[in-house]
Amino acid sequence: MAGHPTASELVAAAQAFLKGLPLNNRDMFHARVAANVLAIVERELAAPPVPDVFGLSDASLCAAIWAGKLTVVTPGLLDALIGATVARLRVDNPRYATLARLDTLSPPDAAVRR
Repeated sequence: MAGHPTASELVAAAQAFLKGLPLNNRDMFHARVAANVLAIVERELAAPPVPDVFGLSDASLCAAIWAGKLTVVTPGLLDALIGATVARLRVDNPRYATLARLDTLSPPDAAVRR
């Protein structure tokens, strides 16, 4: 039995299909938007999951910060927030210029690289 294609294989097939379509300008724009969305999905499938900050969902984390239960002086909070943000940026926009600069940080600054 051949099995089913993986999610990554399906995304790659859809990307190849979109890139090969002969389209007018307006339709080409929409096809490129769709191809970019598929590229994000492909990176998200390949990336390790972004860990929850302090084991909290985004909504719970926001509520705790808003309520003052977590603040900038909470040990590890800023490093965890930066790490989660960088991990999300690597999926959403890996060509973001700041990511390249983060990769060149010295070891004491490595906590923000996650």
